[in-house]
Amino acid sequence: MNLGVLIVDAMGKRGKFVALGIAALLAYPGVTYVQALTYPGDAPLSARTVDWMRQIGAGPVVNAVENWWYTRHQPSTAAPAAGALPNVGQTGQGRPSGARPTDLPVAPPTLPGEGIWVPGARVSGGAAADYTTFIRPDPGHASVIAGVAWLDQRLVRTTLIAGTKEPRGSAGPEGAAVPTALRSTLVATFNSGFKMQDCGCGAYLDGVQGPRLRDGVASAVIHRDGTVSIGQWGRDETLTPDVVAVRQNLHLVVDGGAPVPGLQSNPAGDWGSASNQFQFTWRSGVGTDQAGNLIYVAGDKLTLSTLANAMVEAGIVRGMELDIHSQMVAFNSYRPDVPGSSPVHLLPSMPGSTTRYLKPDQRDFFAVSLRSPGATSPGVGSQAVGRVAADR
Repeated sequence: MNLGVLIVDAMGKRGKFVALGIAALLAYPGVTYVQALTYPGDAPLSARTVDWMRQIGAGPVVNAVENWWYTRHQPSTAAPAAGALPNVGQTGQGRPSGARPTDLPVAPPTLPGEGIWVPGARVSGGAAADYTTFIRPDPGHASVIAGVAWLDQRLVRTTLIAGTKEPRGSAGPEGAAVPTALRSTLVATFNSGFKMQDCGCGAYLDGVQGPRLRDGVASAVIHRDGTVSIGQWGRDETLTPDVVAVRQNLHLVVDGGAPVPGLQSNPAGDWGSASNQFQFTWRSGVGTDQAGNLIYVAGDKLTLSTLANAMVEAGIVRGMELDIHSQMVAFNSYRPDVPGSSPVHLLPSMPGSTTRYLKPDQRDFFAVSLRSPGATSPGVGSQAVGRVAADR
């Protein structure tokens, strides 16, 4: 005899309603999990499962398990294996013309290519639109490496593209993937931030604000000229006619060229759930340097403080954390100037496909593409630098 029959026998007609209620409660998790697994857009099983658990109210359980796991798996103190390092070989195209970032200072003993910028996609005239390198930002754990990408905003444009689920539960006009019109000039794609329900933040894109933008929150702001600025909403950035997209996430982690106070204590959950800041996990961040160039930083086994330190070492004067954990952190580089070339991860160990975001994805993301031949942004070097200088 099943549970429903026992209840009916014990309670009579009223038991029928109780039994129906219990059956509905028992059925709800199964139905919602199937919906999570079949929701449109690319996402791994692990991400779909975690999202579903948060959806049904098990977020505190997920946070507790993550804290238990990631804080108990510290990185090695030995130097990383050679296979963990990015390929620093040149493409045979010679030294590029145009602006080049200064190699990053690194403490000895150094690894081959550490802190040395490798040029990426070339524009007509030979200038490189992007450069990549890696650093080791954790003196206590020599195995930890962070990949760094430097993007010349005079030569590239950035677009924020909505996913099928984030930030508002439906895809935008691009169809949750890099649109065909951008693929021949695509330089890079990279992840955005936490889910809206987890970051207490908002977004603005495709002419729609939603969820609502919140004052005090770290914000990546895309302007009409295709440049990105990073700032605190309400203090550094507001919704002006020049703004075409905004992606908020948590609070700033770098301001005035230094890590902000409180990263170790994470007061009021400014940077995620309690103790999230101590997790040794994949983390990513984005910011701008003093000249207005866009810089992305990511790596495995990073705490919040180590990420902020890496961002400062990379030259960021104001920056924000983006998404964290395996499968959530993604930066893929493209070479539109090299026919037949394949995209590559910023770091060899970065999880996921190098073609992520070329098909519909559940999460929103940033796409960076070359400007039209001969066109440069008037914002960087004048307006964008002015924004950075005025806010310091």
